[in-house]
Amino acid sequence: FFDFPSLCVMKLIEYRVPMPITCEEYRIGQLYAVAKASNQETTDSQGVEVLVNEPYEKDGEKGQYTHKIYYLGNKVPGWVVAIAPANALKIEEKAWNAFPHCRTELTNPFMGARFTYTVDTYHFDNDRGEQENAHNLDKAQLKLRTVKTLDLVDPIPDSPDPTTFVSEKTGKGKLEKGWIQKEPVVMCAYKLITVDFKYFGIQNKMENFILSFQDNIIAKFHRQLFCWIDEWFGMSMDDIRAYEDKLAQEMKERMKAKEE
Repeated sequence: FFDFPSLCVMKLIEYRVPMPITCEEYRIGQLYAVAKASNQETTDSQGVEVLVNEPYEKDGEKGQYTHKIYYLGNKVPGWVVAIAPANALKIEEKAWNAFPHCRTELTNPFMGARFTYTVDTYHFDNDRGEQENAHNLDKAQLKLRTVKTLDLVDPIPDSPDPTTFVSEKTGKGKLEKGWIQKEPVVMCAYKLITVDFKYFGIQNKMENFILSFQDNIIAKFHRQLFCWIDEWFGMSMDDIRAYEDKLAQEMKERMKAKEE
C-alpha cells in the first residue's frame, strides 16, 4: 500500500465510565477482571501471552509494567486475514499502571509505526462523569475528541447483567436506569483513546473495524468487573499478583499446547 500520512486523520475518543464503587475498589477489581477475562479468551486459536509483569519507576512515577502479546485468531474479519501475513494477526500491548493514572500502548509488528492505539486513563472518586476536560487537552485535541458516556445498565451481548445481579458481600446491585445520579458512591474512569492508522486505501475500513467493537469491549469489561465483585472484593494487592501469576501460567501452558 502507498502511504499518504497527510490524508490520515487521528481518531480521539474519550470514554467516561461511572462505576458504583470507590477508586481503590476499582483498582483491585480491574486487575482481577483483566486477568480473568484474558484467561477466558485464551483458546487453541487465540489468546494472551504475558511476557512481563513487574514493578517500574520512571520519571517520578511508580507502578506496574506489563508486556503482553494478543494472538487475534478468529477475532479478525476474513478480509483482514486475506491481505495480512501471520505477524499482522497479533497485537503487542505495553501498559504502565500507576493508578490512578494508567497508560496502554498497542502496536502491531507488521504495521509498525503506521498503526498506533493508545489509552490514557484517569480515575476519580466522587465523580459521575461530568468533568469536561479530565485529560487537559488543548483546543486542537478538543476539536478532534468524541465523548461517549457508558452506562452499566445498557445491554451488551454475552455479558453479565448489573440490572439483575446483587452482590452478597457488598449489597450492591440491581442497578436501575438513573443509578449514576442516585448511588451514594460513584467513581469514574476517563479513558482517552487515540487511534492512528496510516495505510492508504484501507485506513477508514480498519479504523471503523476497530471502533465498531471498541464500545462493546469497554462496556462488557466494566459490567464484568462489577458483576464479579464477590470474587475480588476484599483481595489484597498480594492476592491479585498471585492470581495474575497463576492465570498467566495457565495461559502459557494452553498456548504451548496449541503450538505442539
